[in-house]
Amino acid sequence: MRPDLLAWQFEHYSLNHADRANLALHAVTVPLFVLGLPLFVLALVAGRFALAGVGLLLVLLALAAQSRGHRREHVAPAPFRSRGDMLARLVAEQFVTFPRFVLSGGFARAWRAAGQHVD
Repeated sequence: MRPDLLAWQFEHYSLNHADRANLALHAVTVPLFVLGLPLFVLALVAGRFALAGVGLLLVLLALAAQSRGHRREHVAPAPFRSRGDMLARLVAEQFVTFPRFVLSGGFARAWRAAGQHVD
């Protein structure tokens, strides 16, 4: 895992999140991931396997949709270095970086800028 993961991810975030469709997908799917991952873990620990399956499904659907959204971007995200890097980056993005992007005004700026550059 990168020692400066959160700073690195946030520094480059707007480059990989400039397309309106990708932004809209993230606005819908990040909450699904944030709900799905704890649901999966807690339900699994509690032995509620059907509910754990629902949580896992939410996580996988969110990631699949975000992956499709990223294909629309002019600048692709940096490749993953390893499975650990992938997991750390995905969790950091969902729980920290995207909410920070929204709360800092980055999402609104990206949305407005994307509206001016319609392909």
